[in-house]
Amino acid sequence: MPLAALLFLSPTLFFSCARMGNPDGGWYDETPPKVLGATPEDKAINVNSRKIKIFFDEFIKIDNPTEKVVISPPQMEMPEISGAGRKIEIELKDSLRPNTTYTVDFSDAISDNNEGNPLGNFTYSFSTGTEIDTFEVSGYVLEAENLEPIKGILVGLYDNPEDSAFTTTPFLRVSRTDGSGHFTIKGIAPGNYRVYALQDADNNYYFNQKSEKIAFNNDIITPSSRPDTRPDTIWRDTLHLERINMIPYMHFYPDDITLIAFTEKQTDRFFVKAERKEPDHFTLFFTNGSDSLPNIKGINFDANNAFVVETNETNDTITYWLRDTALINQDTLRMDISFMGTDTLGQLCMQTENTELLPKLSYEKRLKLQKKEIDEWKKEQEKQKKKGLPYDSIYPVKPLAIKLDAPSSLDPDQNIFFSSPSPLAVADTNMIHLYAKQDTLWYKTRFKFEEVGNRRYQLKAQWLPGTEYSLETDSAAFVDIYGLAAAATKKGFKVKTLDDYATILVSLQGMGNKTKVLQLLNTSDAPVKEVITNKSDAEFFYIKPGQYYLRLYIDENNNGKWDTGSFENNQQAEATYYYSEPIECKAKWDFNVSWNPTAQPRYKQKPEKITKQKPDKQKAIKKRNIERAAKLGIQYNPKN
Repeated sequence: MPLAALLFLSPTLFFSCARMGNPDGGWYDETPPKVLGATPEDKAINVNSRKIKIFFDEFIKIDNPTEKVVISPPQMEMPEISGAGRKIEIELKDSLRPNTTYTVDFSDAISDNNEGNPLGNFTYSFSTGTEIDTFEVSGYVLEAENLEPIKGILVGLYDNPEDSAFTTTPFLRVSRTDGSGHFTIKGIAPGNYRVYALQDADNNYYFNQKSEKIAFNNDIITPSSRPDTRPDTIWRDTLHLERINMIPYMHFYPDDITLIAFTEKQTDRFFVKAERKEPDHFTLFFTNGSDSLPNIKGINFDANNAFVVETNETNDTITYWLRDTALINQDTLRMDISFMGTDTLGQLCMQTENTELLPKLSYEKRLKLQKKEIDEWKKEQEKQKKKGLPYDSIYPVKPLAIKLDAPSSLDPDQNIFFSSPSPLAVADTNMIHLYAKQDTLWYKTRFKFEEVGNRRYQLKAQWLPGTEYSLETDSAAFVDIYGLAAAATKKGFKVKTLDDYATILVSLQGMGNKTKVLQLLNTSDAPVKEVITNKSDAEFFYIKPGQYYLRLYIDENNNGKWDTGSFENNQQAEATYYYSEPIECKAKWDFNVSWNPTAQPRYKQKPEKITKQKPDKQKAIKKRNIERAAKLGIQYNPKN
């Protein structure tokens, strides 16, 4: 055979040998893209160009650059970032600062275009001065109330130790938290810094709106570093470990900064809206409460003694129930609402809002629906009459629909609740009867009946475990402001025996005599029981079998509820802690928990099972060649 023919055939022969045993197209590409170079060069000094190009050995794509790519110092004008072909182009719009290190942190945004192999945590940097700053600091940002990791919040540094920097000047250097609440700020110069977190609503990189979530502390941090090693695990396949290599690297400190974030209480008071969903009442909504109620001046009606007024706990939501049915039937209510509101200078002053309120259904429409209902009732009664069955000739008045929350099986520390759809004029306790069964006889039992909220009432008694009860109300025990009476009711229930429950005894260390609120949580991170104490011991009784968790917060102002913080007053939100292990409760068992809430860093405390913000799914090489080789009955060696 001629030499030329051999030369022509040889590449084909070689290619066939390389693919032998792989009829489906060869091995997958499992190599992440490599950086070939950049202009300006990575870690270049004395740079004066705002245009950057980074080159790769293969076609790449960049995922969600506006969220994943963080440029530091922060850019007031959004830079242009694009990935096309084998390069990434960046154009900074802000002027370059002198003697400053710039970092472009891509996180895991870069991967190859075909298989999606991630480049990993790649950061490009340059300096406008004569040296590159290389220090890093890292840590976590958590929600103050429940220690949830906060994803996507900005974390920034100031070299100015004064608090005023955070409210007047953009961050010096920034980062953004991932799904674990973790952040790393890179390219830091030697020095002393303060660190803050900010949910930046207006993209100005400093705190100027009370609605912005923030975190701060008074610690001064000094970046440092030292050589260290970390394990790198090499797997032969998905089941077999080949070796663990110890990889040298530079360890930067501090690496455990913990910022506890909160949103300040809204103190500015603005009128939000007025709403009349139903004809018999309307509601006013404000951004914050006030010690004084608004003054209502009717324009097309007389507002004097026209309402029964309900307020929520914070006085920012106020509901007005119309006493007169003529007003209820009036479709349009025009009024002037005078209230204390915040002016442009931040001062409270009297303001007036002119409002016109209409219900969802007009009076005419409601009459038509009522007539239709009555006509249908009459037809039904005529059918009954023709069949010789009992029937009514007078349309019945619907009773007041009192809701009774009384389960058939009651816990010994549980109470019974009544709620009314409209305000009550009468709640006659003489017409409420509670009976307890002893042997075969029923005995009247004492109880306490009290209002616990708007149109909500609680019946309390000393419930005896294993005892059967009957709760009975006479007709007209409850009458609302429109004269509508409730029907008679009878409800039987039984209190569970003590053998159905567990008890949890908590012994606290390191918390002193501060007022502590301990909450027993279910698997949805919601409180099921609560104990307030200034002692070192707390007890939870009548616990149903199941899995529970513990949360504690320090009630600094002894008001029985968790309170947020204030940057202006240098006040942190009330400190919250989690017991890091679940508590498995079994009936008839006592469980003793010894807990020092401050012994473990707070970013490690909240159990993963009840943490709603889950870590980001890590991008990784898919390693499909091992599976392919197994199917082909051969051993895959990535080195070949």
